[in-house]
Amino acid sequence: MSVLLLGISHRSAPVSVLERIAVSDTERPKLTDEIMMSPHVSEVMIVSTCNRVEVYAVVDAFHGALTDLGALLSEHSGLELAELTKYAYVRYSEAAAEHLFAVAGGLDSMVIGEQQILGQIRAAYAASDAQQASGRALHELAQQALRVGKKVHSETGIDKAGASVVSVALDRASDVLGGLAGKKAVVLGAGAMGGLSVAHLTRTGIGSIAVANRTQSRAQHLSETAASGGVTSFAITLDQLSATVADADILVTCTGAVGAVVTIADAHRALAQRDTQARPLVICDLGLPRDVEHAVAGLPGVTVLDMESLQHDPAAGAAASDERAARDIVAAELASYLSGQRLAEVTPTVTALRQRAAEVVESELMRLDSRLPDLADPQRDEVARTVRRVVDKLLHAPTVRVKQLATTPGGDSYAEALRELFELSPSTVQAVASPMEVATAVDTDNPTAALADDFTLSHERGTE
Repeated sequence: MSVLLLGISHRSAPVSVLERIAVSDTERPKLTDEIMMSPHVSEVMIVSTCNRVEVYAVVDAFHGALTDLGALLSEHSGLELAELTKYAYVRYSEAAAEHLFAVAGGLDSMVIGEQQILGQIRAAYAASDAQQASGRALHELAQQALRVGKKVHSETGIDKAGASVVSVALDRASDVLGGLAGKKAVVLGAGAMGGLSVAHLTRTGIGSIAVANRTQSRAQHLSETAASGGVTSFAITLDQLSATVADADILVTCTGAVGAVVTIADAHRALAQRDTQARPLVICDLGLPRDVEHAVAGLPGVTVLDMESLQHDPAAGAAASDERAARDIVAAELASYLSGQRLAEVTPTVTALRQRAAEVVESELMRLDSRLPDLADPQRDEVARTVRRVVDKLLHAPTVRVKQLATTPGGDSYAEALRELFELSPSTVQAVASPMEVATAVDTDNPTAALADDFTLSHERGTE
């Protein structure tokens, strides 16, 4: 079983395509269930952010699984499969793991080094686990990716470019408005991106923040959070949005809704109550799909900063030295992860071999009892110990060596050779390969914490 990745991101597709392929939190369970119905897929995790949709699936057949994933994403997005293929990228096995580690480290983000992706990967795994769509393979992959991301941020300066797309958008808005201190802001959307927006606005010295959301209680909670930071803030209903925007300097939208939330008519109603020449309005559209109707950007006195324009912002880059250091960490952690995975694959074969040897010893001792029934217990025990020592010594060198060789590229072939030489049936190996316990969380306070299953108790996993 190997991991297959099928994805589309800001690097491979325009925003118009990303809008169509986007998977909302409400759509993810249904799509996960549909993917799990594929006979080629045993585990799946969907990472969906404002600038990427990536499906990580544990598969038993590359081509069959890729065909199924492509068909389901095509159906979900409404894109023809041929069109979807133009923008999609595929990674398999080691390349899939390398890509996820790079994503977790912020190396594939629109803003290089942004940290929000760590929470999004954690949420993606939690959603998969809640649907029982993840197993040992995705658990280990996701947890290792989170460790890699944390290590990149703690050991390099890659996040100096900005914590997220939000920071870049607000920096540009500040340039347009001559600073945000004392200005009035409206945040439309009280999810994770809305929370980040409120946090960033608070640090800029913004004068006031109005929060609007479809669920009023969430808007109220976020406004209270802003108030605790010393900013005048209040929650409004969606019906009050136009009137509030009419008196605001900046509108940040991040709803994740399907279709425009701010229409050209809404903009006209808001602008009719203000002098746009003396007081321009900046709209940061961080939604995917877009929250703001495209025509709004053409209105006088309005500046719309959307995901497409933010892709080209110079602040989205990181210092070359920090990026190289981050990639070095990803490469080293990938090598460690792959080494551990190869060792995990050979361990059941070694266990099955030792189990087979123990069965042979016990069988021969029983035969000895039938042939020499009068043999005294002390002599019998000494014979048993001698036979077991001989078997252990004979197996010690090859089993130690096969574990060493297993950590090298192509190491799985040694396990296969061992199974052939000692006639170990696949069912026997599979039986000892079943995880005894898969941890549901990693102890971040213990950097050497190992995943609790029979594959990893015998060796340490990578550190966090």
